[in-house]
Amino acid sequence: MIDRYSRPDMKQVWSDENKYRMWLDVELAVCEAWTEAGVIPLEDMEALRSASYNHSRMMEIFETTRHDVTAFLRSITETLGPEGRWLHLGMTSSDMLDTGQALQMVSAADLLLKEIDAATEAVKDQAVRHKDTLMMGRTHGVHAEPMTFGLKLALWWDELRRQKERMEAARESIRVGKISGAVGTHATIPPHIEDRVCAHLGLKVAPVSNQVVQRDRYAHFITTCALVAASLEKFATEIRGMQRTEIHEVEEPFGAGQTGSSSMPHKRNPELTERICGLARTIRGNAVPALENVALWGERDISHSSSERIILPDTCLMLDYILSIFTYVIAGLRVDTDRMWQNLESSRGLIFSQRVLLALVEDKGLSREDAYDIVQRNAMRAWDDSQDFRQLLKHDPQASEHLTEGEMDALFDYGYYTRYIDDNFQRIGLLPAAVLA
Repeated sequence: MIDRYSRPDMKQVWSDENKYRMWLDVELAVCEAWTEAGVIPLEDMEALRSASYNHSRMMEIFETTRHDVTAFLRSITETLGPEGRWLHLGMTSSDMLDTGQALQMVSAADLLLKEIDAATEAVKDQAVRHKDTLMMGRTHGVHAEPMTFGLKLALWWDELRRQKERMEAARESIRVGKISGAVGTHATIPPHIEDRVCAHLGLKVAPVSNQVVQRDRYAHFITTCALVAASLEKFATEIRGMQRTEIHEVEEPFGAGQTGSSSMPHKRNPELTERICGLARTIRGNAVPALENVALWGERDISHSSSERIILPDTCLMLDYILSIFTYVIAGLRVDTDRMWQNLESSRGLIFSQRVLLALVEDKGLSREDAYDIVQRNAMRAWDDSQDFRQLLKHDPQASEHLTEGEMDALFDYGYYTRYIDDNFQRIGLLPAAVLA
């Protein structure tokens, strides 16, 4: 991943330095387990505890072996005495690789969960702040009925909570180690060694394995990242739409001295949310190789390895980055409540069409067809002639025959649409019951 989209903590998790440290941690944990089992002499283990790898030497060896694990091990054993023979005892490469990679993925998941929490909290703050901020709800991009901006954000908040649950489940799915030897039979390294190693490293034991930890676990993690990114793209797309000049109800933070265009000084573009959308698409693309890596030949091939070197770090780095961007945007979002009201009124009362329809059917006893004709006739005139729907109804003899002017005014009340907002907030936990008493 390019540095532009890499934040330091996540970058460190996926650094080569951290990866090789995880490999060494796994190797030494296995040696400790063998020592407890009485296989490795204690004095040898004491010497092994000071083992370290030499990266430049490892790269030199790799040029000959073309195998990073053997190069890694040789770079260590070259600095040891006879005790070096105990490294990798009974293990196959994937015992070290997959167990070490599990440690990296768990660390990455922890960082992602922290960022999801921050995003969720930022959305919560804005949702509560704008619980009663009236705005137009839109379907198909067209005015539908009034809602509040807080309700829109409450829906996002609830979705982010679901994404946290999914990420926690994915973290558990990949929090497994495997020290079962070639093809997973434990023939060269017994199960009690595996139990001891995984417990030491804070991992669960993969209950059964072949030569690798099964890649449905990895696919679960990557597709979960893609799901989180899909939600962020959804939220970002909505912000972008609401920032359009013709709507202009919200706006991303725009700092002093920031420029939106090289040629048009007036521009304040939604470039942050556009960036979220672009990277979310890339994350989603990484889900495809993750799913295709589930199927490997026999007990293992390495067709998964090359793609995982890219999709695992890049997916985590991108998601970490766009979560932080989203939190920044939400926390600093500019909300134009006056513009929301102007847009609400711009359809000249047409949004009350369903209320009038229901009143004619439920209260006045008209057939749905007759009531629909009255309402639609005036609605179309309002659209075509740019007239106020409310006034057209009041002057329509057929409508006035069934509804008095006072009854109509009561129907044209925006408060009708927001009367259950508190109930919605209470239902999902954004308002305590005491607030509603």
